[in-house]
Amino acid sequence: MANVVFIDAERTGYTPSQVGETTTVRELERTFRSLANEYGDDMPVYLRHDNGYTYGGITGWVINVEDCDDVEEWDDEDDDEEE
Repeated sequence: MANVVFIDAERTGYTPSQVGETTTVRELERTFRSLANEYGDDMPVYLRHDNGYTYGGITGWVINVEDCDDVEEWDDEDDDEEE
């Protein structure tokens, strides 16, 4: 049996402003660096939803920040467009 990392994810809103608290890039980096140091760089990471009823993978992450097109500016006024 291999070690894996589970990130418990829950849907808490339909827009970013409805989500409330979330993690930061720095917190993710610290956590993953610590896990990589302890277990190795090749440990799989999965999202776990609904108390383990459903799961998802994390794919398509961009390695080079210059190539990242998923970073967007979000204004709370944009929430009106989503409702």
